[in-house]
Amino acid sequence: MVAWADYKAEAQKRGALALELYVAHSTPARAPEDVKASLPDHLAYQAELERTGQLAFAGPMSDETGEHMQGMGLIVYRAAGLEAARKLAEEDPMHKSGARSFVLRRWMINEGSLTLSVGLSTGVNTLR
Repeated sequence: MVAWADYKAEAQKRGALALELYVAHSTPARAPEDVKASLPDHLAYQAELERTGQLAFAGPMSDETGEHMQGMGLIVYRAAGLEAARKLAEEDPMHKSGARSFVLRRWMINEGSLTLSVGLSTGVNTLR
């Protein structure tokens, strides 16, 4: 197994971005009613993390067919380290209540692209 720090150093040497984020794969741990009951507080918590710059992306995931919801979600945090990200995930009302459990991983972003278009006079915003 390769040490994370060594891999990151190699990625940076070859010119990759090597941006570290933290990904929580959140899965239902209780009945759907429990998940629904925690949803308002969960969404408020995520909105606060978004306002403070600690939430990069979040949202539900489909099943393997892409046709159905199973209550799973993916949350991508910006944090100073894995333990700081773990604290953010643990404080999420969905996880704190036990309605969902999570697995947290470091994620190194090396490749890809992001396009953001902001229409200053039209108010049209596009992210691709």
